[in-house]
Amino acid sequence: MIVITGATGNVGRPLVQTLSALGEDVVPVSRSGAGHQADLTQPETLRPVLHGAKAVFLLTSPDFLARGNLQEAIGVLRESGVPRVVLLSSQGVGTHRHPSIHEDAVTGSGLEWTILRPGNFASNAFGWAESIRTQRAMAAPFADVALPAVDPQDIAEVAAAALRDPAHANAIYTLTGPAAISPRQQAQVIQDALGTAIQFTELTRAQARATMLTFMPEPVVESTLDILGTPRPAEQAVSPDVEKVLGRPPHTFTDWLTRNLHAFR
Repeated sequence: MIVITGATGNVGRPLVQTLSALGEDVVPVSRSGAGHQADLTQPETLRPVLHGAKAVFLLTSPDFLARGNLQEAIGVLRESGVPRVVLLSSQGVGTHRHPSIHEDAVTGSGLEWTILRPGNFASNAFGWAESIRTQRAMAAPFADVALPAVDPQDIAEVAAAALRDPAHANAIYTLTGPAAISPRQQAQVIQDALGTAIQFTELTRAQARATMLTFMPEPVVESTLDILGTPRPAEQAVSPDVEKVLGRPPHTFTDWLTRNLHAFR
């Protein structure tokens, strides 16, 4: 049995589907929605589904850094006899943009662990979906700064491999797409796929910050804007890890969009 936290999100949903297709007994966990309802900020709520679990996927929400304690959650896993954990972290930990406190809790847990460090998500483009549907317009900061956006499906498949195969124990994987792409280029891909013009507006950092503060804690907003606006070479580089684990190249932004174009029509 494999327990998946954050099971209703952009990574959790395809991860549940991938594991189920492989014949695994999967227990989806989220703060709301179908499956077991639990909150990592209250680790005891996880305990009822951990008995007999061979692995747990840990996905923390953006606000977990302010309200949660992953050490406590790891303690519940350890007490419940869970042998393996896979943590969805971020590339920013490896480039020292984000604190390593969650990774430290996992690597010091005494459990088998794997850490996934995705960069910019292709699915962040969902943030433009409503304005594209209703106004054929989108807005983003740093219009011409390119990052290799990673498809959440690739993250999910790498996570599935790590959850099932102990050969991935004590590994850290940086997950990116196959090529860097800027917001302006993403707009062009969406426009071409829809077959209709899209008006692109470049936001200032202050404008983007104001919007992001409505759903992300301030420290996460600032570090995210730093990555988007002034990425370090490592943050613009294509990582070989998706292909290393899956034996195939990572999906492109166009691949992701093709599967999700309905959201933009």
